[in-house]
Amino acid sequence: MEHGISNEEKDHLRKNLLLNIREENSQIALQLAVLISKIARLDYPKEWPDLLSVLAQQLQSADILASHRVFMVLFRTLKELSTKRLAVDQKKYAEITGHLFEYTWNLWKSDVQTILQNLSMLSQRNDLDSILEQSNNLILICDRWLLCLKIIRQLIFSGYASDSRTAQEVWQVREVCPTVLTAIKSLLPYYDSFKDKQAKLWDFAKRACIKLMKVLVTLHGRHPYSFVHQTVLPATVDFCLNMITNPEQAGTSFEEFLIQSMVLVKSVLECKEYRPSPTGRVINENAQPLSLEQRKKNFAAVASDMLKVVLPGDRVVLLCNILVRRYFIYTAKDLEEWSENPESFHHEQNLVQWTEKKRPCAEALFIVIFEKYRELLAPVVVSVLREAMAVSPPQETDVTAGMLLKDAAYTAAGHVYYELSNYLNFNEWFHGSLSIEVSNHHPNMRIIRRKIALLLGQWISEIKGDTRKLVYHALVGLLQDNDIAVRLAACSSLCYLFQESSFSELDLFECLPTCWTMSFKLIEDVQEFDSKVQVLNFISVLLEHAGDKIIPFASQLSQFFQMIWDESAGESLLQIQLLTALRTFVSSLGFQSPLSYHVLIPILQNGVNIDSPDALNLLEDSVLLWEATLSNAPSIVPQLLDLFPYLVGIVNRSFDHLEVTIKILEDYTIFGGSEFLKSHGASLANIIDTIVGNVNDKGLLTSLPIVDLLIQIFPLEAPPLISSALQKLIFISLSQDDGQNPSRTAVRASSGAILARLLVMNTNFSAQLLSEPPLLASIQQAGIAVNNNLLIPLIDMWIDKVDDANATQQKEYAMALSVVLTLQEAVNGDITSSSWIGNDGSGYSNTSSKELRKRQLCKDTVSESCLDQVKDSDPIKQASLENVLRENLKACAALHGDAAFNAAISRIDPSAFAQLQQALNTA
Repeated sequence: MEHGISNEEKDHLRKNLLLNIREENSQIALQLAVLISKIARLDYPKEWPDLLSVLAQQLQSADILASHRVFMVLFRTLKELSTKRLAVDQKKYAEITGHLFEYTWNLWKSDVQTILQNLSMLSQRNDLDSILEQSNNLILICDRWLLCLKIIRQLIFSGYASDSRTAQEVWQVREVCPTVLTAIKSLLPYYDSFKDKQAKLWDFAKRACIKLMKVLVTLHGRHPYSFVHQTVLPATVDFCLNMITNPEQAGTSFEEFLIQSMVLVKSVLECKEYRPSPTGRVINENAQPLSLEQRKKNFAAVASDMLKVVLPGDRVVLLCNILVRRYFIYTAKDLEEWSENPESFHHEQNLVQWTEKKRPCAEALFIVIFEKYRELLAPVVVSVLREAMAVSPPQETDVTAGMLLKDAAYTAAGHVYYELSNYLNFNEWFHGSLSIEVSNHHPNMRIIRRKIALLLGQWISEIKGDTRKLVYHALVGLLQDNDIAVRLAACSSLCYLFQESSFSELDLFECLPTCWTMSFKLIEDVQEFDSKVQVLNFISVLLEHAGDKIIPFASQLSQFFQMIWDESAGESLLQIQLLTALRTFVSSLGFQSPLSYHVLIPILQNGVNIDSPDALNLLEDSVLLWEATLSNAPSIVPQLLDLFPYLVGIVNRSFDHLEVTIKILEDYTIFGGSEFLKSHGASLANIIDTIVGNVNDKGLLTSLPIVDLLIQIFPLEAPPLISSALQKLIFISLSQDDGQNPSRTAVRASSGAILARLLVMNTNFSAQLLSEPPLLASIQQAGIAVNNNLLIPLIDMWIDKVDDANATQQKEYAMALSVVLTLQEAVNGDITSSSWIGNDGSGYSNTSSKELRKRQLCKDTVSESCLDQVKDSDPIKQASLENVLRENLKACAALHGDAAFNAAISRIDPSAFAQLQQALNTA
């Protein structure tokens, strides 16, 4: 509940809600039930402890309508409470189950008897509508009964931990499931009885049977071990198998119910809890309690024995034959739908959820049963395949039962290629039948052509030798088919083909011109989102594998992307796919990517602009495309430079894209040169200051390398720009470690290394930065103990963190400490550079800055190796620490005089001095 409402007001509101639920019409009652459930999730049990007891009291004295409304509230509330995952909440839910289950279950059993008696009586009458108009009680009881069923399912599902983890039997499963199965058998005949007589009762019979089956599926999925009971598992599976293999003999059935029957059998057959242990059942000889694993083994052994009885070999073979010969066969309605809309038909068969349509569901069940009984069923599938090929020759043109059986057999063979390859020689099959059928362009043969297109993709790993090239050309030929469903199937299989590890690039290059042409035409011809995505995926695969071979097609591809982008305005999901394809396109073009800029830049300007209406959906993929464009650019042209300010808005908005943001900054820093720094230095400083000042330790570890890189490449120009961020790094470096937080230690080590680099490469600016009075004051106000010289605690930090630093950072520390030797009166806090290299106070910068420009370093290289080259050319990395130290020791002696220098040297620990001498002598 919202703050500011008194407890009395809350209580009044809750009581009114519960009272109003009885009085409102059904729609408002549903809304109130949802509202109560949302409040209950927050307030029950602490703020609203009597909620469920009040509901239970109302049920005791309620009429049918009122009890229906109360159950509506109860179901919504239980559903909400089940989403609370804390242990204390789950324990409370288990208590609720103990209080509510028995009453709800008894009412459900009573109601089902009432419903069946009324349905039996009404099925004999012809004046059903007038009877139902006089009394609405039966419909209310039916609805209440369905609500009770939902509550029972919810209580058993959420009131107990899954028995797959506990191996503790949930007794309600054994209690409920046989009764539910009996109810299904009793209600199923009324689907036909009321089909043409009374719409409401017919709809109820249909919904009830489907929901009852779904309850069995749900409870088996949640509590598979509790399902292992003689009255549950074998009885349920046997009933479902009868419905699947002989629905006419088993009684009335319909598609949605058959689907649920298949779903249940599939879930049982693939249930990992029922896989028998190699060691078999555990015999408890000493009467000691069995362990968890032992109980699981025993449940699995019992389940396995039950399934052997209910599914003997002959029944498995029968089920396999029924699935292929009946459920895989296209009906006249299927073929009519194909003719009316081949595109929708294709996706319905291939992309639809397998639990929504009978044929995909049958195919899913077939795959599972074949996997479990492959040795038994492989010869069966081969037999069906050979039979179908015998009765339907390759040159057939009429849609015969034989052609439809061949399509079904090809479907089966495609799904289980991994086993059939031991029984079938694919080369012989392809040359003897498939290649001929692919060339049969009669409109009726689209059925077989589409199936072959799919099958070739499934069998790709088994296609060897010269046949592979013929398969490439066959599929490319099917891309040119007159039927869109065939073309989409070929497009799908070509994706598999070109992504397969042993595909031939040479064969791909031969097919490339036709593939482009046919892909462009196909995307113009299709209408549905799924089709466009499928073609775009195919184009992306081609781009990825063709590499620079796409350059001759760059203009054509650019026009294509422009057209699709314009047509997809407002379809953000499709545009996301397009951005992904464009990223592959740019990467394939490499340094020829400017050929696409006339299309690419406007798309980027829209995508990376946070004020664009599409920013919410397209920003992430647009930023990735931006980075790919930069990393493949031969130079940073003005249009790319002009994009940079958009990065300020992106970073100010959130750090969701931090990693790719850092890569973009690296690209501009390395490739953009001084022109970039001159044009966008203020924006760059804004971005870095925002990041360093606001991200967590993980974000800092991601981001600090760009600060280091800026100082490396622009040692004179960059530090003044990012002075604010550098001050933050000083603050971080001098703060205390959290011993329990390795990330904080790593951040301090990295920050200290950047400051060490700064001292080495721009000593004068370091002196200026470390002497800033506001910085010193803020550090002291934060409770960090420092005197008036920030260099001294920084030196202590470098020495202290050396073991936490990586090799490069350790060298930066050492170089910085070497530079300190050349500073006048550093110990007294008056830092003045005597310039240890060169005489301009700039450290290494005057000897190396030009070498760090991408134009000299990175010509004809990809960005990753370019970045590596920049790092390799780092003057600190290239310098000899021993030589630098020797020179700086000489400078130190000259600066302070031999007497003072020798006195300081004499105070060094003898073992450390020996190491120093050894290092200097080795160099």
